[in-house]
Amino acid sequence: MKFLDVKTDLAFKKVFGNEGSKPVLMSFLNAILYQNKIQQIDDLEIVDPYTIPMLQGMKDTYVDVKARLNDGTQVIIEVQVLTYQGFEKQVLYNAAKNYSVQLQKGDDYTLLNPVIALSIVDFRMFEDSDAVISRFKMFDKQNMIDYSDDIEMVFVELPKFTQEFEALEGILDQWIYFLIHAGMMDYIPDSFAPPVATALSLIDESVMSQAELEAQHKRKEFIFIQKSSLELAKEQGLAQGRAEGIEQGIEQGIEQGIEKNKEEITINMIKANLPDETIIQLTGLNSEQLDALK
Repeated sequence: MKFLDVKTDLAFKKVFGNEGSKPVLMSFLNAILYQNKIQQIDDLEIVDPYTIPMLQGMKDTYVDVKARLNDGTQVIIEVQVLTYQGFEKQVLYNAAKNYSVQLQKGDDYTLLNPVIALSIVDFRMFEDSDAVISRFKMFDKQNMIDYSDDIEMVFVELPKFTQEFEALEGILDQWIYFLIHAGMMDYIPDSFAPPVATALSLIDESVMSQAELEAQHKRKEFIFIQKSSLELAKEQGLAQGRAEGIEQGIEQGIEQGIEKNKEEITINMIKANLPDETIIQLTGLNSEQLDALK
């Protein structure tokens, strides 16, 4: 068996953005957002259900799925495989925008429902923390008093999850392992919880149409090219930086050598009791510099 890489838009939406996979999405969100909490999602509506993506252009390296929970909370699920400057601001902007567009002119603010921005990223974001999942919301920093839970941002950093298959504990571990390794697996483990096993079955290549497989191949190729371009640019930048550093070091060494040699020559002139005017003329020093050497 072969499965699609779930970090692409086609596979991710097949699993989580399909009307027929609501139980799978509920299990995933309960594991990520509501683990060890009394509140659990028991129903939701998927906004903009899955369709085969258009390939032309392929300007984006992210995929998003939107869901509305039974309590009115909106969840924006985004997968981002490449980092870029301003990504954190985009997440906040999208959350705030989805919060604000709920109201029409004249509507009461009490009609606003919470928004959760869930970002699954294939890179490290918060280097000061080893936590795989990070949660942010508005609160008073001094007294740690919550201001509002209406806008919450949750990040899942996949590279920080290093659990081997044999060490997986619980459904949360299984879901994150699925996100990372689905495209490299060749069977559905018996130990997987039913929703995770169902998720794998939805991206089994043997049940894909030719159009879906072609779209997946093109998408993977596009992401690979983007990643390779970034790595090449990074390597070239480092190489250029090293070369410039070496060149700068040589220049500084020459300058320092010249200055040191000039000092020694000047000191010898002073010891020989040459007139100050002669020393200044020969070395280019001014009177203050000469006095300092004396």
